[in-house]
Amino acid sequence: MLIKRISRRVYAQLCRVWRFHYRAAIPKTVEVKLEKINPVAQIEPEYLSFSLDTSVLVGGYWWEGSQGVKKGLGTLRVSPIDLTAKKLNRLVKALGPSYLRVGGSEADKIHYFSRPAQQPDALVLTTEMWDHLHQFVQQNQLKLIFTFKYGLFERSQHGNWQGSEIKALLDYSTQQGYQIEVCELGNELNAYWAFHGFRAQPSGQNLALDYAAFATLVKGYFPNIKVMGPGSAYWPKLGESLKPLPNLSQQFLANLSFKLDILSWHYYPFQSTRSPVRTRTATLRALLSPKSFKDFQQYTDKLNTWRDTYQPQAELWTGETGSAQCGGQPELSDRFVSCFWWAEQLGRGAVSGHKVMIRQSLIGGDYGLISRVTLKPRPDYWVSWLWNQLMGEQVFEISSSDSRIRAYCHQTPDKSGKSKTLLLINLASLRVDINLTGFGKIQQAYALTAKKIDAKKVMINGQIVKFKKGNIALNDFPQLPLEPSLAPFSINFWLVESIE
Repeated sequence: MLIKRISRRVYAQLCRVWRFHYRAAIPKTVEVKLEKINPVAQIEPEYLSFSLDTSVLVGGYWWEGSQGVKKGLGTLRVSPIDLTAKKLNRLVKALGPSYLRVGGSEADKIHYFSRPAQQPDALVLTTEMWDHLHQFVQQNQLKLIFTFKYGLFERSQHGNWQGSEIKALLDYSTQQGYQIEVCELGNELNAYWAFHGFRAQPSGQNLALDYAAFATLVKGYFPNIKVMGPGSAYWPKLGESLKPLPNLSQQFLANLSFKLDILSWHYYPFQSTRSPVRTRTATLRALLSPKSFKDFQQYTDKLNTWRDTYQPQAELWTGETGSAQCGGQPELSDRFVSCFWWAEQLGRGAVSGHKVMIRQSLIGGDYGLISRVTLKPRPDYWVSWLWNQLMGEQVFEISSSDSRIRAYCHQTPDKSGKSKTLLLINLASLRVDINLTGFGKIQQAYALTAKKIDAKKVMINGQIVKFKKGNIALNDFPQLPLEPSLAPFSINFWLVESIE
C-alpha cells in the first residue's frame, strides 16, 4: 500500500509538471529590440552585492533546519561563522567587487563587546568577531555596510535617541583604523511592531529625528560615511504596510532634516512555507511566472517618486533581497529554479534606476549563495558570477515581444564600446529563436542550464560548473554555436556587436 501511495504521488507531480510545461508554450520566434541608442542608467561597480546576516556572524537564531518562525527569526541557534575559512574566501573573492552588508533582524538585539548582567544568553558581537569581519572585508576587497543597533525602548523616549550603545563600537573602530563605507540605523523599522511589539514601533516623523541624531554621531567618527535608510520591508501584493498603518518611507523622507545618501528598501518576491503570512508562496509555478515579477517595478516606481520629491540627491538601492522570506524555500531557493527570479531582478533593478542590489544572503539559509554547512556554491552563485563577468555599468533599454523571454542589455565590462551584453531569460519549456533588432552579430554566448528545473547542479555551455583549485574563468567552458536561439529554461548572456 505504501508503494502504491508513493507511486500515485509521483504520478500526480509529474502530471502537474507536464501541465505547467504545456501551458508555458510561447511562439517559436521572439523579437528583442534595442529601444534607445544611449544608456538610460548606470550602476555602481559593486551593483551585485550581498549580505552576511548578524545571526550568522555572531551565532544567533537562524534558518537551517527550522520548521517555523518566531518573532521574525528561525527557531534554531547556530554557531558563529568562521570567516577565516580559505574556501569561503576564495568563493567571495570570485564575486567581487561588492559591498558586504552586515544586518538582519538580530542587529537590533545585539550587544557590542560585552554581555549585560543577568542576560547569559544575550547575543554579543565580540572584538574578535569584529576584527575577523574587517580582515575578511579587507582580504576580499569588499566595502562594509553596517546596520547599527536602533535599540528597543518605549515610545515616550522617542525623538531623543542618544546612540550610547554604539559609541564603544565606533571608538574601537576608529582606534583600529577600520573603515565603514555605508551605515544604517535599525533593520526593517516599518515592521518593528511585528518583531518587537507595538510599543517599539517608530513613526516616520520620529524615525527622521533619530536618523538625524544618528547621522551626526557616525559622521563625527567617519566624515565620509554614507547614510542609508530607512530599509523598509515590502511584501508581494501588499507593499510596505498593512492598512490602516501608514507608509513609513514617505513620512520618513518628508521629515528628514539632512540630505540622505541612499534610499533603501527590502523586497522578497515570495514567502517560504515557514512564513506565518504569505501573500505569494514560493512554488515552482510562481518562481517561473512573469506575473510574479510585476510588483518589483511597481514599488520601484513609487520609491523613485518619493525620492525625487523629498530627497532627489539620494541613490536608490535594494538593501536586502532574496527569493523567499524566512530563510528561503527548502528544495527551491537552493536549486536551479531560483536562478530565474534572481537574473530577472538583477536586470530589472539596473534598468529601473537602482545603483546597488544586495542579495540576502552570501551564506546561510536556503537562499544563501553559498551553503553554510558545506561551503558549496549554489546555482544562484553562478548567475551572480556570470553577471559580474559579463554585465558592465552602462544600462540600455530593450524590449521583448513575449513576457516569457525577459531581456536586458548592458555595455560589456571592457568599456570599449564595441560590444554589448544581452541577458536573455527563457522562462518557457521550449527552445526559442530570437530576432535581434538594433544589434550586430553574436560574438560569444554563455548559457546557464540544468538537467532538470529543480537540479542542485548547473551547467555553463553544457559543462557542469566547478572550481579548479579555487580558480575559474570564462574560457574554461566550451563555446556554443553562435546562433540566435535559447534553450528551454535557460539564462543566457550574449556578447553582441554594437551598431553605431
